[in-house]
Amino acid sequence: MISFAISDFVRRQTKDSEFSYFSGTDDELLDLVTEHYGNHKEGYRDGVVLVPVPSAGFYSAVVALKPGDKLVGEFKARRAGEQPTKEIRATGGEKLPAKSVDIVFYRHDVLAENNERSSNADWEIISINASISDETVPLTVGALMRNYFQEVGGTDTQMSPEEFVEALKTSREYWRDKCLVAPKE
Repeated sequence: MISFAISDFVRRQTKDSEFSYFSGTDDELLDLVTEHYGNHKEGYRDGVVLVPVPSAGFYSAVVALKPGDKLVGEFKARRAGEQPTKEIRATGGEKLPAKSVDIVFYRHDVLAENNERSSNADWEIISINASISDETVPLTVGALMRNYFQEVGGTDTQMSPEEFVEALKTSREYWRDKCLVAPKE
């Protein structure tokens, strides 16, 4: 039987963070993904899968920007040991109930590449990608580049240059008029 766990990395996705989140318990989340794992889709590389789950109880931090919206930025690392990156967020935005949700899993060997395992499980949840539409949320341009160029904290995409450019185009199109909400103070 396949085992699932919640990565320490996904624990940053809370109601007051700048990320999408699940309002239920860890056990409820694990039950959902166990129930729906059979519907998983392949991710951006071998060892990464997305598990679509019902959207009830999930909230999206993705906001569609309108002219005049105020943005704030910060130069920070996601966690200790990583290089800081530029993060731009929308102020005054509110997380909305999600319309679609993909739970992103990394297989144990992919997490081991950068010594990022949080458990002994076969698969760990590393992200809750909740969308305000029926679209799948692609990696941000920054995350895609961090992964492709194998920066600290990035997971090798194993993409050819052509695949990378296509993924970059998809990311840019999606994120050109969207961003995440600024965290609650």
